[in-house]
Amino acid sequence: MRFPEFTEEWETKKLGEVATNVMYGMNAAATNYDGENQYIRITDIDEQTRLFCPNPLSSPDGELDNKYLLHKGDILFARTGASVGKSYLYNDKDGKIYFAGFLIRLNVRDEDPYFIFSQTLTEKYQRWVLTMSMRSGQPGINAEEYKLLPIVIPSIQEQEKISSFLLLIDERIQTQNKIIEELKLLKITLRYQLYEQILNQENEYVQVKDTLNYEQPTKYLVTNTDYSSDISLIPVLTANKAFVLV
Repeated sequence: MRFPEFTEEWETKKLGEVATNVMYGMNAAATNYDGENQYIRITDIDEQTRLFCPNPLSSPDGELDNKYLLHKGDILFARTGASVGKSYLYNDKDGKIYFAGFLIRLNVRDEDPYFIFSQTLTEKYQRWVLTMSMRSGQPGINAEEYKLLPIVIPSIQEQEKISSFLLLIDERIQTQNKIIEELKLLKITLRYQLYEQILNQENEYVQVKDTLNYEQPTKYLVTNTDYSSDISLIPVLTANKAFVLV
């Protein structure tokens, strides 16, 4: 599926051919946020959205070197541990950020940074990470290996159009997520107020056993522990929380 005005073939390149200024982050501990200098570590990159979501916000400890500051076009990659392959595209709105040592920075200038970054959100990329990271026997990908990442490159005009479209969807998702979180908070608040009101009234207290009926399901004898697509069978939730059929 493509925008109809584009018909040229896409070219395959390696990330190292389109990215420069490759380097590892600073080796510094995180300390309390100083009000200006933010610090991004692997754990500060959201697993789902890949946004900068520090909790709590922190600053790098010790002397600061501006070579570790993030700039437009910078993409970070986690290089080790369970989160190897996790990526983050720097956004000017995130402010002044230094990146930590377990992250690798590559800068994209001549191509559309978001278009390149979006390719790290695909299943194809996850398969590449799995294969590459296990070559050494433990999860990890170094800078030279990240430079070998295959990426596809259409014309810059097509890159920008695709990026604009995907960014628009991202913005709508973020808006909907914000609405969902606000509704969750409203629900919690209303539930608290409701129960507080009930507790402040005179009520009769009863035990759970007096309000619920319970039947020991001994008559449901399990005859088959294999899953089946036969809709005539009745699924049963067993003690190990796995569904079986009777």
